[in-house]
Amino acid sequence: MWYNGLLNPSGWQVLAVILVLTHITIVSVTVYLHRYSAHRALELHPALKHFFRFWLWLTTSMNTREWTAIHRKHHAKCETPDDPHSPVHKGLSTVLRKGAELYMEEAKNEDTLRIYGKNCPDDWIERNLYSRFPIAGVTLMALIDLALFGVLGMTVWAIQMIWIPVFAAGVINGLGHAMGYRNFECRDAATNISPWGILIGGEELHNNHHTYPNSAKLSVKKWEFDMGWMWIRLFSLLGLASVRRTAPIAHQVAGKQTLDMDTAMAILNNRFQIMAQYRKLVIKPLVRQEIQKVDESVRHLFRRAKRLLSRETSLLDDKHQARIDTMLTHSQALKVIYEKRLALQQIWGRTSANGHDMLQALKDWCQQAEESGIKALQDFAGSLRTYSLQPSAA
Repeated sequence: MWYNGLLNPSGWQVLAVILVLTHITIVSVTVYLHRYSAHRALELHPALKHFFRFWLWLTTSMNTREWTAIHRKHHAKCETPDDPHSPVHKGLSTVLRKGAELYMEEAKNEDTLRIYGKNCPDDWIERNLYSRFPIAGVTLMALIDLALFGVLGMTVWAIQMIWIPVFAAGVINGLGHAMGYRNFECRDAATNISPWGILIGGEELHNNHHTYPNSAKLSVKKWEFDMGWMWIRLFSLLGLASVRRTAPIAHQVAGKQTLDMDTAMAILNNRFQIMAQYRKLVIKPLVRQEIQKVDESVRHLFRRAKRLLSRETSLLDDKHQARIDTMLTHSQALKVIYEKRLALQQIWGRTSANGHDMLQALKDWCQQAEESGIKALQDFAGSLRTYSLQPSAA
């Protein structure tokens, strides 16, 4: 019958089709719009780029220049009042419920498109079809779904239409800055929602992305999985993509004790990973040790101490800062490692433009750490000397 469509699918077949179609849309967003267009972390074959543009026109009506400009502005103005979709300023509920509306509102901002929308498609088909008739694509998709699946086609189409507004515009832009875990203390509130980036193509690894925005690979830890990276590897094998940048690899040379310019540059390149190691190797064991020493009446204040003492300072509120100050008054050791952590971060923020100044600042920091009498800090200073831009020849 006509209402079953040309394919006359079963319910399970319709579900399978929905999963495949929405996954193609997710791949189009994460590989083409995000990693290629917004960040230029990879290069794509012209045929593949055009397929993604066509598919996004069919399934989302999103414009490459608009999406790219809004996302670039998000990174440039992250967690400020100018951020197009920051839950810190607009509220988590607003971003979750109105993520698509926030996107459409910002897409009308000509300054955003002019400043952040450079190097996006402006060919004949973009001007005369995709940008000129954005609703024509999703209308055509509705007709295709209706013809293939009958009445159920409207359900297929509806799910296709809400997939990106709900999961990308809402979940990633909302929950990805509000809850989850953080591998790195980047300067904004980005979190990894899940270590397995499957449902949204790897975008779940949002903290990793904000730490290394120009990396084509969003997973960093061995136990993290990035579905988008899997597709990029497949496209590369087929000659359809080439990776331009990934997160830097931290090379350490066993036995190296000379803190030279090579070491300083390696530390600068890997500063986020090094600070993650500081949390693991210095802060965590010292917190565990100091909890056993303090009076039981203040021991409750040390809960979450590892997280607070390693937290990006711009993300601390008054309550957190007061808790940190109280902890530091009860533990001289924690006071030392906290101050040394801030001092280490200030080195590349203050001296990265001058390699020789940064090298001298790192030498001074290591000397002070080694004179602190705190073994974890001394060991960490020794490990800094082993960093190199190149792996060991052995």
